[in-house]
Amino acid sequence: MIKSRVMKSILFILCATIFSISALHAQKPEVILKNKPGWHKIGDANVDFKTDRDQFKILGADRFKSLRVKVVDAPLHIDKMQVYYEGGGKEDVALRSDFKEGSKSKVIGLKNNSAELNKVEFVYHTIPNTKADKAHIELWGLK
Repeated sequence: MIKSRVMKSILFILCATIFSISALHAQKPEVILKNKPGWHKIGDANVDFKTDRDQFKILGADRFKSLRVKVVDAPLHIDKMQVYYEGGGKEDVALRSDFKEGSKSKVIGLKNNSAELNKVEFVYHTIPNTKADKAHIELWGLK
């Protein structure tokens, strides 16, 4: 009986710990309020040295013609970028490359520029550098 209680307690603590860690890595939704033409910052994130996966969930005024990535603080390597549309469509973006600190990607024209975006997902990592700084990425959208 005591072993059963101890096992249940350990299982509960383990589940609570896993849930807490998952919640820490969850990306908050990016709420876009403006619909006027021009570039709008959708969101930003800090990038680890190990391979990292982040999602920019987009709510509100979420129709964009193009996207652009800006890299700040340290160099960054992007392995994969995918754009997900409301209603289930997905677009793989050919952006696999290294970016220097302070650089921007090319303007990425979206194939389905009349659809609403659901999220943009990145697989990437900070490139080791002499200052040991982590990269900071900004995602911008053009209306």
